[in-house]
Amino acid sequence: MRGQGIGAGMMEFAISEAKGRGVRLVQLTSNSLRKDAHRFYERLGFKPSHLGFKMALK
Repeated sequence: MRGQGIGAGMMEFAISEAKGRGVRLVQLTSNSLRKDAHRFYERLGFKPSHLGFKMALK
C-alpha cells in the first residue's frame, strides 16, 4: 500500500480537522529506527523536536 498517498491523505485530513478545531500543536512519537517514517513525517512538515527515554520494568 505504500506510495499511494493514503497515509499522507489521512495525515493531512487529521491535521486539517485539528486546525479547524483550534488545535495549535500536533505531536507524534516514532521509534528511532523507523527512518522511512521519519522522512514521511518530515515531508508532511513535521520537525524533529526531542529525544525520548524509556525503561522496561520486569
